Amino acid sequence: MKKSFILSAAAAATMLLSASCSNSECGNAAASASNTDAVIENIMTRSSVRDYTDAPVSEATIDTLLRAGMAAPTAGNKQPWKFIVINQRNLLDSLAQGNWRPAAKAQAAIVVCGDTTNTFPGEGKDYWVQDCSAATENILLAAHAVGLGAVWCGCYPISERVDLVKNLFEIPDSIVPMSIVMLGYPNGPQQPKDKYKADNIHINKW
Repeated sequence: MKKSFILSAAAAATMLLSASCSNSECGNAAASASNTDAVIENIMTRSSVRDYTDAPVSEATIDTLLRAGMAAPTAGNKQPWKFIVINQRNLLDSLAQGNWRPAAKAQAAIVVCGDTTNTFPGEGKDYWVQDCSAATENILLAAHAVGLGAVWCGCYPISERVDLVKNLFEIPDSIVPMSIVMLGYPNGPQQPKDKYKADNIHINKW
């Protein structure tokens, strides 16, 4: 879906709303349409950024990203996520020497972990993976919204990667590092991929 299409759709919605509302209502409707457009555009223009400038990422910005992560949906409101903020150069370089090359230029990183003691019994025990995935995506979208570049680097379920991160950051046995979000200001413009494929959609049945 192209950016121009998103903007046109929002504009059309605004025109329809303004045709049947008072002045104050129209103002609210226009603001709502503008907000909707901004949210959709942020989602559609996000991309994986692996090359960053040397500009630091502030603690306030990191706090915004963490709050966005913890605003994610979570099964049964378990909130099984834990976060490790990495902002020391030597630790980022250690990640870069492992499986995560973007860490070499990243100015910060957030390790998203799952607490296996705070989940459901039986078949629902792995819902923490879905919850932490939702938190990771929220962090990525928030990073894009504030002008940062970010990339989701996989950790779980590859045991070698999990063990490396657990040892590097002294993570307890019950906590599983699921993903690492590398962060920094983009070193140049980014071009998002158009991943929309109609063949992936089924209506009512397969």
